[in-house]
Amino acid sequence: MTTRLDTRFAELKKEGRAALVTFLMCGDPDLATSLEILKALPKAGADVIEIGMPFTDPMADGPAIQAAGLRALKSGTTLKKTLQVVRDFRATEPATPVVLMGYYNPIFIYGVDKFLVDAKAAGVDGLIVVDLPPEEDEELCIPALKAGVNFIRLATPTTDDKRLPAVLANTSGFVYYVSITGITGSAAADDKEVGEAVARIKRHTQLPVCVGFGIRTPEAAARIARHGEGAVVGSALIDALRATLDADGKASAKTVPAVTDLVAALAAGVRGSKPGAQ
Repeated sequence: MTTRLDTRFAELKKEGRAALVTFLMCGDPDLATSLEILKALPKAGADVIEIGMPFTDPMADGPAIQAAGLRALKSGTTLKKTLQVVRDFRATEPATPVVLMGYYNPIFIYGVDKFLVDAKAAGVDGLIVVDLPPEEDEELCIPALKAGVNFIRLATPTTDDKRLPAVLANTSGFVYYVSITGITGSAAADDKEVGEAVARIKRHTQLPVCVGFGIRTPEAAARIARHGEGAVVGSALIDALRATLDADGKASAKTVPAVTDLVAALAAGVRGSKPGAQ
């Protein structure tokens, strides 16, 4: 079946441009503000939206996203409430793909079969579950694909040609290339190394390749987007959000505009990254 992700990347290919993929933690700093931001992202220029599922032990995430997860948990965000946010988003935005990103434990506790039914009904298009390797595909990946939900796998600078086929075997939607060795927000992506890595991945798959980790500015997003089909930005958006919170961690009138203004700038960078882009 064709998913929203398939449709979106096909549209962007026709336009000759890369996607801006945005990441924000659901429930940061609270559920109402989180939903307001998400609803504003497509108009601001986000082509694909990743929504973080808050978890107490986010091993791949740096300080910014860890703090966002803690704020979300403090605000009472659960996996069930995260799915409700997606459902509320879908009520007004039928086209923009939504990918849930996080860790397996909350899904396992929720129940895989129930989660997939509820996620599909809510309007979730894909999953990125960073702590489930290909050897555990039967846990969630295969059931997700059977349910019509894309399962997006991470490739990293240490994923060599011997390992890549296993990583790509059941991947769908797109491939997420982690541009640095380390946690989110910890370093800047190297343009030359990213270009070589994306070219190598493309020798193994026809799927779009989106690059994330270490992209913080419109200029960096534009450089990285030249190599693949998308640039993923998360920590920079969360830092922009955090800077608007009051001393108690509550949202202010500046919170939503701070995020959407940065998304608009990033989108402009990505859209201008490839010659002939419309």
